[in-house]
Amino acid sequence: MSDSRTSEFIERIPVGPLALMPLDSIMPLGQRVDEYLSKWRGQRESEHKETIAFNGYQKDSYIVKSKVSRFGSGEAKANILETVRGVDLYLMVDVMNYSQTYSLFGQINHMSPDDHYADLKRVIAATTGKAKRINVIMPFMYESRQHKRTGRESLDCAIMLQELHEMGVENFITFDAHDPRVMNAIPRDSFDNISCSYQFIKAILNSIDDLDIDKDHMMIISPDEGGMGRAIYYANVLGIDMGMFYKRRDYAQVVNGRNPIVAHEFLGTDVEGKDVFIIDDMISSGESLIDTAKELKERKAKRVFACCTFGLFTSGFNKFDQAYANGTLNGVYTTDLIYQQPELLTKPWYRSVDMSKYIALLIDSLNHDMSISPILDTSTRINQKVAAYREHRAGVNKQMELSFD
Repeated sequence: MSDSRTSEFIERIPVGPLALMPLDSIMPLGQRVDEYLSKWRGQRESEHKETIAFNGYQKDSYIVKSKVSRFGSGEAKANILETVRGVDLYLMVDVMNYSQTYSLFGQINHMSPDDHYADLKRVIAATTGKAKRINVIMPFMYESRQHKRTGRESLDCAIMLQELHEMGVENFITFDAHDPRVMNAIPRDSFDNISCSYQFIKAILNSIDDLDIDKDHMMIISPDEGGMGRAIYYANVLGIDMGMFYKRRDYAQVVNGRNPIVAHEFLGTDVEGKDVFIIDDMISSGESLIDTAKELKERKAKRVFACCTFGLFTSGFNKFDQAYANGTLNGVYTTDLIYQQPELLTKPWYRSVDMSKYIALLIDSLNHDMSISPILDTSTRINQKVAAYREHRAGVNKQMELSFD
């Protein structure tokens, strides 16, 4: 964190005492965010920190405990176990955490996105309007794939945002939304769609030590037309080419709620001999991603990596194990913003991208009512990281040349 940014934190009065409330679905990530906040604030020295405006500014933990209890019928209620009167409250929820269960008429029921969203509303209702400001951090936006209407169908994502607005939520924060234009449902509220581009590039450069980042050796690929904007940003900031596939579908059939893909058609320059990175917002079953990787390998790509914000892996890991074993896919990067199966973390092809520090920085800035634009604009930091990587690579190559001499 820069010195100017640190001094701004010290001089700006917080909106209210900071309170962090991660629901059980996202508690491990919430605890890591809490550790960063406690560490940073404990290190700040200011002549104002003893004033009433900074009361409770430095604490060992900012987590406010809550509890959602369930009856045998599956009905539930939320309790907040500490006061939230006058606080700047940050609720965190992972609607994709299917590992949590509850008893439903004696049967074990895994929690669905609907259950997690209902729990979020219960906790907000339990604040009974006492918090000074309510902010929601929902990394995977609930019903984000049901964001537009193409017939007589529901608009679940827009309804969710409007419900939270009616409950008093002022700031809504999500990551790599499937279509951020859904923010039009709440035009008067703050809606921040956060990109994970810097964290991905940092993780890639830290884990792969032999990349040549130029147009001749590396390329960015969008697996469909919906992810073009994301891929264009990566390609531009890295100074390399991009390509895309579009999915030709059979609209005469519906299989598992969608029209099956007939073929993947490629648009772009030659990928032969290049390291290729497929950029997308999520991995669902992974079928489309692996098909894209196969197409790239058939076009003689050197290595194929996938970088997707959310790894759902709804059909398990077997396809990915096979793709890695036969050389179709060389690695998969996803964030820790949603639940990760313990088995996933043991896979040789998998790399987890930590987002806790970034979330802590966002919360810290918003609590001080500071602009988060400098945090969201990551191009400068990416350029610095890439320049340092290239310099290190050049030094290693020079050493190797000298050793052979």
